[in-house]
Amino acid sequence: MSKITITANRQIFKEGEMNNSMFIILQGNVEIFFTVNNGQTRLALMKPGDFFGEMALFSSNPRSATARAITNCELAVIESKQQLENFLVKNPKFAAKMVSIMADRLAKTNELLISSMENAVAKKIEFSTDAKKVSVDDIQEIQDI
Repeated sequence: MSKITITANRQIFKEGEMNNSMFIILQGNVEIFFTVNNGQTRLALMKPGDFFGEMALFSSNPRSATARAITNCELAVIESKQQLENFLVKNPKFAAKMVSIMADRLAKTNELLISSMENAVAKKIEFSTDAKKVSVDDIQEIQDI
């Protein structure tokens, strides 16, 4: 594991990038955000002791958000699953914290997914109901049969 210093307002990684490092904040504050329709939506404001970017160690997907230093930062960099495993074995309190935080993040993601799916289903039902409305003329034709 290595340490890096990042100056305020500098990006640590960018949404869409491919890299496999996670970070632990030793000093400073980091903002995590993503961009939608040219606007930025903040996901989190991180402080010393927090970690971010861990999904890069577990998947080969591009970054889903951008990390930017809000203040001058000192970060520990973990570049592989092996480094993470070694760190967690040596730091069981951090391991417990990491599991708890990842479980919270997963629960929040699950809530957002369910809410999004409920909205999509409601719109689909609304659309299908509108498409199948029967007019007064249709009723008259049925009665004439």
